[in-house]
Amino acid sequence: MGCFRSFLLFCFAWSFLLLGTHQLQSSHTQVLLQLRKHLEYPKQLEIWNNHSLDFCWISSFGQVNITCLDNLVIELRIKGDKIKQSKGSGYFNGFPIQSQTLSDSFSLDSFVTTLSRLNSLRVLSLVSLGIWGQLPDKIHRLSSLEHLDLSSNFLFGSIPPRISAMAMLQTFKIDENFLNDTIPDWFDSLSNLTTLSLRNNKLEGKLQDLSSLSSLQVLDLSRNKLNSVLPPMPKGLVMLSVSENSFSGKIPVKYGKLSGLQHIDMSHNALIGTPPAAVFSLPNIGYLNLGSNLLSGSLSGNLICGSKLNFIDISNNSLTGKLPSCLRNESEERVVKFGGNCLSIGMQNQHEQAHCTEVISLKKKESGGNNVGILVGVILGLVVLSVLLVFGFIIFCRRYCLRGTSEQHLLHKSVQENSAVGFSTELLTSARFISQDGKVGIQGLPVCRTFSLEELTEATKNFNSSAFLGEGSYGKLYKGRLYNGTQVAIRCLPLSKKYTIRNVKLRLDLLSKLRHQHLVCLLGHCLDGGGQDDYSPNKVYLVSEYVPNGTFRAHLSGNSPGKVLNWSERLAILVSVAKAVHFLHTGLIPGFFCNRLKTNNILLDEHGMAKLSDYGLSILAEETNKSTAKDGLTSGQMTSLEDDAYSFGYILLEALVGSSMSSRREVILQNNMASLNSQDGRKQIVEPAILATCSQESLSIVISIMNKCICPESSRPSFEDILWNLQYAVQVQEETADGDQKI
Repeated sequence: MGCFRSFLLFCFAWSFLLLGTHQLQSSHTQVLLQLRKHLEYPKQLEIWNNHSLDFCWISSFGQVNITCLDNLVIELRIKGDKIKQSKGSGYFNGFPIQSQTLSDSFSLDSFVTTLSRLNSLRVLSLVSLGIWGQLPDKIHRLSSLEHLDLSSNFLFGSIPPRISAMAMLQTFKIDENFLNDTIPDWFDSLSNLTTLSLRNNKLEGKLQDLSSLSSLQVLDLSRNKLNSVLPPMPKGLVMLSVSENSFSGKIPVKYGKLSGLQHIDMSHNALIGTPPAAVFSLPNIGYLNLGSNLLSGSLSGNLICGSKLNFIDISNNSLTGKLPSCLRNESEERVVKFGGNCLSIGMQNQHEQAHCTEVISLKKKESGGNNVGILVGVILGLVVLSVLLVFGFIIFCRRYCLRGTSEQHLLHKSVQENSAVGFSTELLTSARFISQDGKVGIQGLPVCRTFSLEELTEATKNFNSSAFLGEGSYGKLYKGRLYNGTQVAIRCLPLSKKYTIRNVKLRLDLLSKLRHQHLVCLLGHCLDGGGQDDYSPNKVYLVSEYVPNGTFRAHLSGNSPGKVLNWSERLAILVSVAKAVHFLHTGLIPGFFCNRLKTNNILLDEHGMAKLSDYGLSILAEETNKSTAKDGLTSGQMTSLEDDAYSFGYILLEALVGSSMSSRREVILQNNMASLNSQDGRKQIVEPAILATCSQESLSIVISIMNKCICPESSRPSFEDILWNLQYAVQVQEETADGDQKI
């Protein structure tokens, strides 16, 4: 009896040890809870209400399944109940539909950002959850993913190209959605892909050659709008379904050599010609549907059907002649549908021979008519294009050539213009937006205009010392009030003599295009020639909005006249600045890379929203290094790109230790960086206002990205990575705001 009790005690202790060993990491638990919040608390996840629950030990059931390995989530399957209704009762046009999709506040980008924190995930299946929007490129961050299923949702747009980098992917399934672009041509880069299923979307255009996908076994592209000829297929294919599209041309003869095929469905297309006999005799074929096409001609009397072929549909075509013997022997084991043809057999509603001849003739006439129409359209298009080119040339000559002589004294040598900060006149002229981020939150901003020197003199009371705010590397700064009462900040920036008037105006025009809710708004400029001719200005006045609530640095210490910022408030400011710099790098071509970031250039408005000032002024400043790199950027620009990340690292450091210790940052870098990785070390360095309000994990995320920014021996992150980490730090902080994980 005593031995039995000892055995029970041993088993209990061992099971307790196992439970402790396989406890899910807190970071993954937080991510799962955040995902439930993003999905708007579906009833399938009600069991997740208990925050102390160990998700790895939840019993799997039909709609939710989680699998863990080494304390990490490797499999997540959730099936919801948001079933798409018929087109008539709720057609999806890119906006949320009540009771079918998630609400208007749902952000697919934020959802994927959170999801990508489960970086050990191998299997992801999110089906019928009402997820809507365009799938963002950052889905590729799930680099370990082997199985991805997002079927029966409301995804639209194109398939993100960065998915091509997911080398481990074996199953890619987005059935029953609203994808409405073309089939991408990069699927051949997914060498491990075994299943590709995009059934019932709105994909159109050409289907690329997929023969290089040697591992592909299942291809389902049915119920789309694809309209090319059928391309070559991989030799190992088992199932091919391309029904209900607009495929044309003949069925490739090489399909008769795909010996692994078991299921073929090409019905409801516009395929022509006589189907290859070898397709019927494939050794493993069991299902063959060629119905409702434009197939014609006579099937061979010696046609051999494969021994496993138990369903054949060649109905509703224009086939003639006799029905091969292997298709006549319909039995319980083999179903053959051949009605709606012109076969010489009195079964299944065959048409007269003339009917099929007429159909084929009609299709040829339509094809010929289409060809003539295309030819006429091409000719007319060329004529119209020629006329437009002639008119364009005339307008160009009138606008530029006649002014050429008068502008000669304005333009110096092109070498001088091309050397200014790596931006040539042509590049400045063709500058354009490549991002939609700049359009967010900028509605209602005033148009950038030209000010007269008299206006600025009056606004600053003749640049009186009472209006003087300070002087930095980019010149003196004044506060002024325009005639309409608007308060403005006016910076006087000296100009290099090498800049021509045209080049300066192009640069100012480029600056005026920088519009973002977290950038101080440029209202206009004034060129001053110092009393000389207007063609050689020696200074420019930049007029921008006045931001009244001081700098970020002023709010970081106890010496601040206002309240000291807590951790959540500092995170919000850091995210705002990261968004602004990311826009400066990527929102415009050419990008603005050298922005001399520092806490004194981060201003807070009356609502506490952060705005970056003195950005992009390097475009008007001297540049010493002008050697051009292979990728088209000057080495100065590449260094500047790196410098922005480096400077932002110091902003993160100052946000942690406060402005009072920032003057000792070199000492901190040399002696105290390692201590930031421990809680005791943080208590010695990090500001008390942060320690009292932050969560341990949120703080660790920011420290980690700060180290990557300022460590010289590591490659510095892009601002996309910086922004992504900061946003995740915000999410973690929000989830632990109840203080249960405070230091």
